[in-house]
Amino acid sequence: LSGLHLKEEKAKPDSNGAVVKTDDNVEKTEDEEKEDRAAQSLLNKLIRSNLVDTTNQVEVLQRDPTSPLYSVKSFEELRLKPQLLQGVYAMGFNRPSKIQENALPMMLAEPPQNLIAQSQSGTGKTAAFVLAMLSRVEPGNKYPQCLCLSPTYELALQTGKVIEQMGKFYPELKLAYAVRGNKLERGQKISEQIVIGTPGTVLDWCSKLKFIDPKKIKVFVLDEADVMIATQGHQDQSIRIQRMLPRDCQMLLFSATFEDSVWKFAQKVVPDPNIIKLKREEETLDTIKQYYVLCNNRDEKFQALCNIYGAITIAQAMIFCHTRKTAGWLAAELSKEGHQVALLSGEMMVEQRAAVIERFREGKEKVLVTTNVCARGIDVEQVSVVINFDLPVDKDGNPDNETYLHRIGRTGRFGKRGLAINMVDSKHSMNILNRIQEHFNKKINKLDTDDLDEIEKITN
Repeated sequence: LSGLHLKEEKAKPDSNGAVVKTDDNVEKTEDEEKEDRAAQSLLNKLIRSNLVDTTNQVEVLQRDPTSPLYSVKSFEELRLKPQLLQGVYAMGFNRPSKIQENALPMMLAEPPQNLIAQSQSGTGKTAAFVLAMLSRVEPGNKYPQCLCLSPTYELALQTGKVIEQMGKFYPELKLAYAVRGNKLERGQKISEQIVIGTPGTVLDWCSKLKFIDPKKIKVFVLDEADVMIATQGHQDQSIRIQRMLPRDCQMLLFSATFEDSVWKFAQKVVPDPNIIKLKREEETLDTIKQYYVLCNNRDEKFQALCNIYGAITIAQAMIFCHTRKTAGWLAAELSKEGHQVALLSGEMMVEQRAAVIERFREGKEKVLVTTNVCARGIDVEQVSVVINFDLPVDKDGNPDNETYLHRIGRTGRFGKRGLAINMVDSKHSMNILNRIQEHFNKKINKLDTDDLDEIEKITN
């Protein structure tokens, strides 16, 4: 993956991930926001060494509520071909994850059933739909039978890796990548049974170039639908591809979030679906002590941070800023004061971000300064303190409660006690904090000097 590049960098971090000079764009453009969703997804795949043990309950809505609902507790129950079962175990899966328990029996049922599934990163959904594709393939037929769409070139390569790993005991199965730069001769027909690619290239291969006969596709997978529809043109191209497929083609759609726009898209692409949803996780802040610090401006916030710093560097801390510019400034100021700081920011290549997170996980830096790029899905067990240098707000300037929960949820994990400190520098940010308190119905106390002893206890 060393060559993968999501964006031209504006400032290169040193080997510790500390960037002193940042770009002058304070706000991210809409395109950068969209790109960040794809980058975040790829980042989670690069840094994940095992499946996440999610506490979410799975809710299953069946197309036919009268048919019995099956879930499996072992891969043997699925009656897979021996070479696929071997591939599953070689990948280190001993038993199905929560999403796999419910999704696999539906995906492998006869006659094939359509599925819309919500699943977070790291829950094993890629392995689940890969298993479904590999199970449906007739290896003797040398033409594409399964088609998988990914939002970006990099994410397509990641899914391809899973297909190659799981199918390694099934050498007659072949995989083709329909991605930019993979040039084929006009008039050529593809003999690989599985094609994975991005919507634009796949659409060209199916219609203009006729490398693929869409009428022979048995399984159509649309992965990361929420990232897909954030990219201009992808939604349209995906719908055009789906309309070329036969009526009995099995349609499988996956998304980490189910906003209205994702739902509408999913219903256009997947007729008569079974639906697997995650019930909303209980918002639990019980193990996290929350404080706020009153300041008048950014420099005072920095001073307050330095005063608290002595108490927090025993443990590991994450400091969240609203913009890349502030994050870069803060990391540079802390470095000047001689602190070991890492910076995680959107203009870094995904591989660099992964390297920074690994260093932080290993404790090589005690403090990670970041924007929201890092607020979701990254578990570092030893984070005891989260500092909101800027409170999270949405694009209209209203409190972003979900991001607040995700940010401070980096601490107090795995049943440990955690600490969240919010920097308040204006009447407006005090108003934001009050609205966050009301939303979670949790009092956030003002941080006094006496509380520093309490902080030391938590972080020790």
